[in-house]
Amino acid sequence: MCPINNGNERIQSNKSSMLSREEIKAIEFWISQMGEYHFFTTTEQRIVPAKNILKFKYKMIGHGYNRIVYDLNNGYILKIALSEIGLIGNANEAYLYNNCNEEVQKYICPVKEFGSGWIIMKKMDTNVSHEIMEYAKLIELELIFLSYGIIPIDLRLANVAISEDNEMVAIDYGLFTMDLKSPVLQWMFDDGSTKDQ
Repeated sequence: MCPINNGNERIQSNKSSMLSREEIKAIEFWISQMGEYHFFTTTEQRIVPAKNILKFKYKMIGHGYNRIVYDLNNGYILKIALSEIGLIGNANEAYLYNNCNEEVQKYICPVKEFGSGWIIMKKMDTNVSHEIMEYAKLIELELIFLSYGIIPIDLRLANVAISEDNEMVAIDYGLFTMDLKSPVLQWMFDDGSTKDQ
């Protein structure tokens, strides 16, 4: 199993206690081919080649423009990058979870393992209603993150779940920033040569 983060979020081992060597090789191959699909503009155009290359037995349970999510059927989910922003999001979630204040960890989805192009996180109940009370909880969650020095970029109801303790928890925090070492900030202030198309 690879360490979540050892202070250098760009270095990961591609060993896993949950994924087979063949699955890791499939992810590595997809990541090596991912750039060929940068001109695809729709989410579906990015997902189809990824699914065809990965050929995973797992059920795809979600996706965005930058990542695809599989249910590992063991209480965990697997997020795989579809773009460079997806790579940064995975690295950032691992970095933030491993380096944030212990008190704030209960408000973010736990990270189990992290490798190049992938991250394994706890599966959580994503059935969050869109009632006014949920929006109030969302604002409260934003204030909690801000009080701990975390800027919760892209915090919205679609990116939260409810924990066993009935707490609202961010499940997609790949764009949150915490400090100058954040992979998101490093990417944003890069010279632009490696940014997603």
